[in-house]
Amino acid sequence: MSQGNIRVIHEPADGRPVCTVLEALNRISGKWAISILLNVSHGPARFTELERAVPGISRRMLTLTLRNLERDGLIVRTVYATVPPKVEYRATSMAVELYSSLAALTDWAERHREAIADSRETYDREHGRPPEADTDR
Repeated sequence: MSQGNIRVIHEPADGRPVCTVLEALNRISGKWAISILLNVSHGPARFTELERAVPGISRRMLTLTLRNLERDGLIVRTVYATVPPKVEYRATSMAVELYSSLAALTDWAERHREAIADSRETYDREHGRPPEADTDR
């Protein structure tokens, strides 16, 4: 599918910028977004719970990803007036609707990860490409 086929064609009358399909897909397919969305789809989660649930994510990247997901309407951030303040993140109905697609995608990736790794090794061997040159990993 070419990028021309996935753009939103109609501009709104009010002149606001349009979120293209490609932009939306890029946001939800980001390195950390899928893990975060899968986690909050099971119920509200606190920042530290998400930090533990998403291996390798830094506090800064978690913060940025949560802000972007909130901005896109996929999560809601709720601050409770307690001492210390309690903050929870939960999936919106739009994100809950997305959950089954994300779960299917991650299931597919898990089922085929070894075959993909084998294919990469075969390709690299046949094309003389050193494994460390792979920027997708």
